[in-house]
Amino acid sequence: MSSPEVDVVVVGSGPNGMAAAVTMARAGLSVQVFEAQPTIGGGARTLDLGLAPGITHDICSAVHPLAIASPFFVDFDLPARGLELTTPEVSYAQPLEGRPAALAFHDLEATVDHLGAAGPEWRRFFAPLLDRVDDAIWLSLGDKRSVPETLRDVRGIANVVQFGLRLLSQAGPAWNVPLSHETSQALFTGVAAHAIGALPSMGTAATATMLSTLAHAGGWPSPVGGSQSIIDLLVADLEAHGGTVTTDARVGRIADLPAARSYLLDTSALGAAQIFTGHLPPRVDKALRSFPQGNAAAKVDFVLNGPVPWSDPDITRAGTIHVGGTRAQMAAAEADVAAGRMPRHPLTLVSDPTVFDPSREVDGLRPLWTYCHVPFDCPLDPTEYITRQLERFAPGFRDTIVASQAIPASEMAAHNQNYIGGDIASGVVSFYRMMARPRLAWNDYSLGIPGAYLCSSATPPAPGVHGMNGWFAARRALKNEFGIGQAPSLAP
Repeated sequence: MSSPEVDVVVVGSGPNGMAAAVTMARAGLSVQVFEAQPTIGGGARTLDLGLAPGITHDICSAVHPLAIASPFFVDFDLPARGLELTTPEVSYAQPLEGRPAALAFHDLEATVDHLGAAGPEWRRFFAPLLDRVDDAIWLSLGDKRSVPETLRDVRGIANVVQFGLRLLSQAGPAWNVPLSHETSQALFTGVAAHAIGALPSMGTAATATMLSTLAHAGGWPSPVGGSQSIIDLLVADLEAHGGTVTTDARVGRIADLPAARSYLLDTSALGAAQIFTGHLPPRVDKALRSFPQGNAAAKVDFVLNGPVPWSDPDITRAGTIHVGGTRAQMAAAEADVAAGRMPRHPLTLVSDPTVFDPSREVDGLRPLWTYCHVPFDCPLDPTEYITRQLERFAPGFRDTIVASQAIPASEMAAHNQNYIGGDIASGVVSFYRMMARPRLAWNDYSLGIPGAYLCSSATPPAPGVHGMNGWFAARRALKNEFGIGQAPSLAP
């Protein structure tokens, strides 16, 4: 390759790409970020889709428990930089047919009281995990190679055991033993829907255990104005340290990029293999190209003329609503998805940001964020499926719709190249694939040639807006390519 024009090139401006870019720039290196889309942010963008004047929509992520919990963002300190967050009293809700919804309050004891007969088992499950929440965070968001900080003292080890036992209890056929009431089962399983996969399974159980714990700790906040607020602060910090971002810059091959000492790719595993075609060791190239995709999501952005008319008005107190019914109904829907069938009632996630952020309402109109689980690369328009699902628990919802825009799973990659076939996790999330992500290697982030790293959700620890994948990859690049062993401070 020719002489370097820049120290570091980052491909992709999603949360992980920006985390990597900020980390490298903070270390005093010159950094250039290239983004294929006309707007910056990847899965954390907020855009005006033209559905109604002044109404903006969160394109992928909307609610962000990890934006205040992940070690990367704790160090970066979004609130100190001016990010305004709204944290609902009720973190999430699970509508149930013919009876009141199940609610998970920010406060554990309020949740226990609300759940009635199911309350004691909910307390037994989560109370021990709240003693030291950081233990669960480090276990879940570690790089799966280093010894988590939580394992460095006896109490931490005990807490990890507690976390692991609970996770395992919800990952197999005996999952109804510790949570025996239908209400608590449904409430927990709805959170598992944040990982698209079979129910029960290790990947969904790990996601539900961590996110439910966070719901009773820091809560599930949303940024005022939308997810873009997080990205804007990352971009501002990058530019303050000399970095740049170029949009409308689709990268097909390494030749499309300036010469650099290090490349960090916030892309899919397949995208990384394509960019470095002819440069990677054959075994690495094969592993990247064969990294299996997971099941998919299909998105619908609605504009409504009022709040969703939930049968149980208490649902409006929740920042996130998991619409799927009982545990058995949700498991059946996910089994259909895994078998390549479109469920009649797909598991659907919903958030109405105006309830907690009045600035999102314009002239009496408001956005509604929804997506549902569908088979990989499904071409079906999800609008009617989601509308019908919401009508089950909010009769009259259809009459509130002013406009909508759907993105079938088969078209998701058009607005984010990483979402191949609608797989918003950038690869299947299973126990094995949390460890071997995207391949089985000691350094999952390395692409097998000097200076080249993968830093997307296709690497450990897992998908989500937490920046840890980019942070871990950048720290390895700093050490291996630049001899910088100490990660720079990210504090404002």
